[in-house]
Amino acid sequence: MLVESRFFTVVIICQILTVLTESNIDNKEQKCNRDPENGKKCGCAATNRVNSKENKNMQNPSDKYRPIETVGHRQTHVENMVKVEGGKFAMGTNKPILVADGEGPARTIKLKPFYLDRHEVSNADFDSFVKDTGHTTEAETFGDSFVLENLISKKELEKIQQAVAAAPWWLPVKKADWRHPEGPDSNIENRHDHPVIHVSWNDAVAYCKWANKRLPTEAEWEYACRGNLQDRLYPWGNKETPKDVHYMNVWQGKFPEKNKKLDGYLATAPVTEFPAQTKNGLKNMVGNVWEWTADWWDINHTPTEKINPTGPPTGTDKVKKGGSYMCTKVTNTIMNQVYIHM
Repeated sequence: MLVESRFFTVVIICQILTVLTESNIDNKEQKCNRDPENGKKCGCAATNRVNSKENKNMQNPSDKYRPIETVGHRQTHVENMVKVEGGKFAMGTNKPILVADGEGPARTIKLKPFYLDRHEVSNADFDSFVKDTGHTTEAETFGDSFVLENLISKKELEKIQQAVAAAPWWLPVKKADWRHPEGPDSNIENRHDHPVIHVSWNDAVAYCKWANKRLPTEAEWEYACRGNLQDRLYPWGNKETPKDVHYMNVWQGKFPEKNKKLDGYLATAPVTEFPAQTKNGLKNMVGNVWEWTADWWDINHTPTEKINPTGPPTGTDKVKKGGSYMCTKVTNTIMNQVYIHM
C-alpha cells in the first residue's frame, strides 16, 4: 500500500498531500477556473515563470519538473494518515461544470489501497523538513513569488511596478516565500498550523522523499476525496453548508474585491480547521489551498476503464486539485482540476 502527502502553495495555492502504499511502510494556465457566478478567473494559471530569465536555459517546459526519485529512508509514520481502501469508482462526470478543465467524461477507475495524510502539510511540518535537510524552496531561489493584492502591506505594494495582465490581483512580491507568505514584512509566527504555501511541485516532491512518501495520483486524490459517494459536488454531499455548518475555506463575496469571511478566514485556515469532509476523516480536501498531484496535466480523457492510472507519460505542467480559499463554492468541487506554471 502506498502513502501520500498533501501539499499546497499560495499564489500558486497548492498543498502537499502525501501518499504511501503498504509495501512502503516501515513496520519497525491556458486553462484556469472560471467562476460562473461573477465571470472572473482566479488567475492561477497566469502566474508562471516560463518566460522568466531563470527559465531561459530550459530545453523543454517540462524540465522545470525534476524526475521523481525513490523515496527516502525515514521511518514512515501513519498515525496522522487515513487508510483508503482500494476499489472501483467513476472518476470525473458526464455533467461537467467546468468543461475546459477536463472534468468529463466519467470513466471507471480501479485502485489499490493506499494511505493519505489526514490533512495538508503544515508550516510546522515543512519547517522540520527544512531544518533536517537544509532545503531551499524554488520561491527562495527565484527571490520572489506571487501574492494576492488584498494581503500585501501598503509598504510592499508601493515597491511593485508590474502585475499579471490576465489577473491583475496577482502581484510579484520580492522575498515572498513559505516563511514570509505576504512578503518580507510578514511571517508565520502565529501560523505554524496553517498549510505551507509558496512551494513548487519540486519542493513538494523533495518533502515527500524526506518523509518516505509520495504525491498522490490524480485518480487517488479524487477517489479519496469522494469518500465512497458518487455524483456529489462536495466530499460530504451537494450542500455547501449542511445545517449551516461550514466544511471548507472558500471565497464568499465578489472576487477579488471582498471576502465576507463567513467561514471565519480571509486567507488560509489551520490544516485541522472545519469538520472532516469525508467519512474516514480527511480534512480540507476542497478549499483552503490547491493540492499537488503526481500527474501531468491532461484534459483529453476517454471512458475506457483504467487500473491504477498515473496520467500521461509526459507533459508540460502538473495537476492540482481541490481549489483554494480564493475559489467559490462553484469551483471548489471534487472534479475540479487545474494546472499552474511554476
